[in-house]
Amino acid sequence: MKYSIDKKETYTIITIDEKKLDTTVAPDLKSEFVKLNAEGINNLILDLSNVKYTDSSGLSSILIANRLCNSTGGLLVLTGLQDHVMKLITISKLESVLHILPTVEEGIDRIFLHAIERDLTSKE
Repeated sequence: MKYSIDKKETYTIITIDEKKLDTTVAPDLKSEFVKLNAEGINNLILDLSNVKYTDSSGLSSILIANRLCNSTGGLLVLTGLQDHVMKLITISKLESVLHILPTVEEGIDRIFLHAIERDLTSKE
């Protein structure tokens, strides 16, 4: 699987450099999510702007990342979704479960907002 990881202090950006997120790629991606979570990384931005197609196994890997992030108080943000990928998420009725934004920059802003919201909630 071709991808890049950019670790920052409060979030990590994973850019998938594959046209398809399917059964050949999804297991490696799941493993990467589990490894990052074990390292204590709980805010992920998954940049899918290069991904033109995904199947149920690709969607499953995204849901695993979402569950891992949520379980540690973090956030998964999907960015750059192409039409086919967005259509599968919509058909699966997951657009209300997943955080989807057009750009990585907006994803970064959403993660910072999530941290502020979490801090405010914990003080109540």
